[in-house]
Amino acid sequence: MSATANSVWKNCLAFIQDNIQPQAFKTWFEPIKPIKLTDKALSIQVPSKFFYEWLEEHYVKLLKVSLTRELGTNAKLIYVIKMENKYGNKEPFTEQIPSSNRTAVGPQELDVPITSKSPELKNPFVIPGIRNIKIESQLNPNYNFDNFLEGDSNRLARSAGMAVANKPGGTSFNPLLVFGGVGLGKTHLAHAIGVEIKDKYPEKTVLYISAEKFTQQYIESVKKNTRNDFIHFYQLIDVLIIDDVQFLSGKSGTQDVFFHIFNHLHQNGKQVILTSDKAPVDMQDIEQRLLSRFKWGLSAELQSPDYETRVSILKNKLYRDGVEMPEEIVDHVAKNIKTNIRELEGAIISLIAQSSFNKREVTLELAQQVVEKFVKNTKREVSIDYIQKVVSDYFEMDVATLQSKTRKRHIVQARQLAMFFAKKFTKASLASIGSQIGKRDHATVLHACKTVDNLAETDKQFRKYIEDLNKKFS
Repeated sequence: MSATANSVWKNCLAFIQDNIQPQAFKTWFEPIKPIKLTDKALSIQVPSKFFYEWLEEHYVKLLKVSLTRELGTNAKLIYVIKMENKYGNKEPFTEQIPSSNRTAVGPQELDVPITSKSPELKNPFVIPGIRNIKIESQLNPNYNFDNFLEGDSNRLARSAGMAVANKPGGTSFNPLLVFGGVGLGKTHLAHAIGVEIKDKYPEKTVLYISAEKFTQQYIESVKKNTRNDFIHFYQLIDVLIIDDVQFLSGKSGTQDVFFHIFNHLHQNGKQVILTSDKAPVDMQDIEQRLLSRFKWGLSAELQSPDYETRVSILKNKLYRDGVEMPEEIVDHVAKNIKTNIRELEGAIISLIAQSSFNKREVTLELAQQVVEKFVKNTKREVSIDYIQKVVSDYFEMDVATLQSKTRKRHIVQARQLAMFFAKKFTKASLASIGSQIGKRDHATVLHACKTVDNLAETDKQFRKYIEDLNKKFS
């Protein structure tokens, strides 16, 4: 087996040597030793983590080409890093880290006609001025489909994303709106689609931007009187990805300009990808004409991952970071952190950090401590049903009484508090809160919130109700 690894690496080196400076080859490639070859994956030993990071940043393309020549398109590269032993045994231990095989997404170039402001007659035989502009895609190549693991909770969104990446603007998923709660992978999926499109169609201009940044740019263009240039720029994009589109709520000028950009792109077969933390039906203060366009394509929800998906995510994270952990620890983290992938990965990163910085072995006890702190320090998702239950229990009534039509003062106040906390702790719209708490309209919810604010300032007993209930939700 090692002879095969040697021969493959020898051929790779011959190719690499022809393509880089002798000094660079001597510094970065001569110290590498081939270790083993299994299932088209070549493991190479490098002297340090810095060495591995330098190779990944500067030579990953060259390594990929040379390996693909030797092992075919499914070739993989794994770095084996020999580390000093920090725990007192004599043998050094090793870390194994797979190559990302990705370089940063390069700037894109566009030829843009120059609009002349000079009134004199131009020579008709001169080609109108064209200037070349560079556009950074703002994509993060680490957010790709390879590390976006599929499960029941995200299958529809991931499959739709793949379909869009294979044929941008050419599917019925235009726009593709991905929505779901915090930390479930909306931004990751949006980047992954863009990165995949750049891989398959390098000539296409892809732009990722947050709705907040888009709004700031628009405000700036209005100040500088360059609104038309702003619209024109966005109409040149082939694939426009807008993250957190719910932030356009209440911003009528930005919505209006986005409406024109969206129409132009859609009519010209360009792809639009949007992410949001709520479904179109729950978005408040967004113009109906925009909401109806959001529904033209596909709205795909990302849900909380099930246990099996959570285990897969953790194992994949550990594999990519070159860390091994006992099954029982992975199992404990997956069972206790359920709602949010970002928290899940955060807990495992905390464990790795605790282990390496404090020179502690990763045990189940350490995992329990980290997870307990993590879950305690993280605000849990609070549902409207849960809020109604807590408020009803506090005032010693049942939920049906809380939701009833009665105008008895203490019941009305309990209902108003439930609405107030639902607005504070959930992302639900006012209309949604009203319909779930006794089938009221959004104006009633708004009035309830104002009443609670006023009473908190003037009524000492009422202020205590708020403080007590706040503790139960925090």
